[in-house]
Amino acid sequence: MKNSEILVENSMCRIFSKLKYKTAVFIQLLKVSSKMGYNMDERTNEWMINLRKVGVEVRKFDYMKLADRLWDGEVVSYIAKIHECKGRQELFTRQKPVELERLIEIARVQSTEASNKIEGIVTTSTRIKQLMNEKTTPKSRDESEIVGYRDVLNTIHESHDFIPIRTAYILQLHRDLLKHAGLSYGGQFKNTQNYINETKADGTVVTRFIPLSPYETEQAIEAICESYRRTLAMETVDPLILIPTFISDFLCIHPFNDGNGRMSRLLTLLLLYQNGYEVGKYISIEKQIEKTKDAYYDVLERIDYGWHEEENDPTPFIKYMLQVILACYKEFEERVGLMSEKNRSTVYDVVKNYVTEKIGKFTGAEVIAACPIGSRSAVLNALNKLTKEEIIVKCGSGRGTFYVRKDAMENENLPQ
Repeated sequence: MKNSEILVENSMCRIFSKLKYKTAVFIQLLKVSSKMGYNMDERTNEWMINLRKVGVEVRKFDYMKLADRLWDGEVVSYIAKIHECKGRQELFTRQKPVELERLIEIARVQSTEASNKIEGIVTTSTRIKQLMNEKTTPKSRDESEIVGYRDVLNTIHESHDFIPIRTAYILQLHRDLLKHAGLSYGGQFKNTQNYINETKADGTVVTRFIPLSPYETEQAIEAICESYRRTLAMETVDPLILIPTFISDFLCIHPFNDGNGRMSRLLTLLLLYQNGYEVGKYISIEKQIEKTKDAYYDVLERIDYGWHEEENDPTPFIKYMLQVILACYKEFEERVGLMSEKNRSTVYDVVKNYVTEKIGKFTGAEVIAACPIGSRSAVLNALNKLTKEEIIVKCGSGRGTFYVRKDAMENENLPQ
């Protein structure tokens, strides 16, 4: 054993023989030993066992405490607006079940593409659509992981009311997420310590947060699941508060060797659907997160401050997720409004209404997604007619084709 290892080992022994230190002390020692080049993974479990022997308690989870908190006006306002949207959503789904099927297909593709893109897992838009429609097989590790996300997303869409929030089911979803990638650890909790690292401007990498050790992971996941179920059953905490809190703890536990971010977003959809907030079926929540990923990363950095000591505040993450959900509901209602014009308007009328209110450039694919009232060819024909009428201008060519409003060309120097 090296001198540095002996030093850390002796330091641990002295702590074990004294008072009941908080878990935070243990985490600091792990950080120090990491900087000294000491391999923590070999003795982490042994150290955690010793901590338990001397009575050091690890992080506890009691979501019933959320009922005693006073939430600021911003949180209360978001929740009230989402509740109103939820009522209208239920009315829309009863009145237009067939029309909404088009939105579901678009959202499935966007959700799979966006959630994987956040993690740097990408392929072309054409390949994404082929994979989603099961018209091709994966040709790379990235595409294999995309197919795994597709499968789990489909399971949640079709069977969300029959997926209990329990450890075994979370492991099964993780297994399916990674099964096409051929990874041996799919469906298993992490077996090595993971770290949340940050890369500084000068390129140096520092450990910003150390999640729970592998030894503590299964117990912690069981604890948050049990507390979530118990609190939800008591109906003392609004699900829109409870769900982001559960997800923030899941992310701080970081229970898997790989796939934690994607699992967190899939679980978010599952919990929302189970509580009647089904907007994610029609408008991609993952795409909204990907569009606001800078804010997403910012709140993720903030939720782990003081987490091991149970002093963290989930409010920033709660507010962010409420904003995302509300934005999706607003987009949903806008698209349903466009569909309702089908009874009195042609495809041309609806497309014209959309493009004349559009600021900046837009593509044909964006118009097709935003105007789900006709076939793809009908929407493209409407765009061609609007171009001939000089209401919009077609710019670029091939895959680089986009459109802008004619009146915007007066102040823009765009390629044609």
